[in-house]
Amino acid sequence: MQTPREICLGLLVKVEKNSSFSGLALDNTLSKNRDLSDIDRRFISALYYGVIERRITLDAVIGKYSNRPVDRLNLEIREILRMGIYQLLYMDSVPDSATVDESVKLAKINNRSASGFVNAVLRSFIRDGKKLPDNSLSLNYSCPEWLVDMWLRDYGEEIALSILKSSLGRPPTTVRFNTCKFETKDILSELEIDGIEAVPNGVIPGCYDLKNCGSAEKLSTYKKGMFHVQDASCQLCAYELGAKEGETVLDVCSAPGGKAFTTAEIMNDRGRILAFDLHENRAKLITEGAKRLNLGIISASKNNAKVYNSELPMADRVLCDVPCSGLGVIGRKPEIKYNYASEDDLGQFPIVQYEILKTSSQYVKPGGTLVYSTCTLNRNENDNIAERFLRENPYFEGCKLSQFDDYKATITPATCQFGGDGFFMAKFLRIG
Repeated sequence: MQTPREICLGLLVKVEKNSSFSGLALDNTLSKNRDLSDIDRRFISALYYGVIERRITLDAVIGKYSNRPVDRLNLEIREILRMGIYQLLYMDSVPDSATVDESVKLAKINNRSASGFVNAVLRSFIRDGKKLPDNSLSLNYSCPEWLVDMWLRDYGEEIALSILKSSLGRPPTTVRFNTCKFETKDILSELEIDGIEAVPNGVIPGCYDLKNCGSAEKLSTYKKGMFHVQDASCQLCAYELGAKEGETVLDVCSAPGGKAFTTAEIMNDRGRILAFDLHENRAKLITEGAKRLNLGIISASKNNAKVYNSELPMADRVLCDVPCSGLGVIGRKPEIKYNYASEDDLGQFPIVQYEILKTSSQYVKPGGTLVYSTCTLNRNENDNIAERFLRENPYFEGCKLSQFDDYKATITPATCQFGGDGFFMAKFLRIG
């Protein structure tokens, strides 16, 4: 049987080789290793996510003590060094001597000739007092320099620092209770039986953080359709859409369907929600989720949101949760910050986003509501899109959001108190 560190190493190598999603890879691996204790599972998860989210910092340390460029090192040895340095810097529960010994053991298993090199790098780092090569925001928060600079420019120092801080560590598992099919007290009671504590959000009705739940999808309450997993910011977006019983709603970029589910529950499952995705298999995810939650008003199918579809009905509410760079959810998916080499790499998104928003506006009834949203923190994908839309579309005006002072809002730890991911939303009213 593999040790926890061997399992973690295998995971990290696999994710870097295949560019896999970090969460999915971890869940699959832990499911296959059922004999692992809870302590070992927590250790693997902490080390695995920690190495991914702190990669920039860890590589800077390796680069200082290695006689070879980091990107030229054997992949397994590079990951072993990252694991070792992460434990030395951020896991106080692991003695330095144990970290070095276990790292050398891993090296001997994977590349025996490199074990001395691993030992030398780690011990040199310890002798130097485990100091980082510099005190920059990029190294302290393990964030690309271009992204730090962009956030400082776009949002100012206070908000940028709050974003950087929130990008590290594991965010809570947040869910939306299916209160149109179950009583809240019954959901809480069943969760308690499973040893799960549910903490209410305090701002968003039906929104709870689950404590000590591991994989929420494995809980009996989830399988019974008592909740779906959804971040607080996304739930707030569904509330800001403002759908009412009996209305027609279009969710043009819906998969995997969380906002459609919350909207259906807000509507007490009365009315009509047409949910779409560009890919048939992802549209099926929406159908499966609605079936599990016993929500009957959601109909999911394939559709290209960039192209006007004359067969779609005019709607009371239209939601455009568009494809984006995802910079608001780095805390959940730390690999995102390594997907782009510079700000220029984000230039593809605004073109598609505006095209979807403009096309979707054609489905809004006079007097109807249009909501534009992203899970990113980048003014070019957010504020600039919303402002351009108002300039170029005189039949719409900004509609004040209920929880904010304007028709648009950027959600960050410094601008809200309900604990959601980084997010942007803008609300428009059709006036002609």
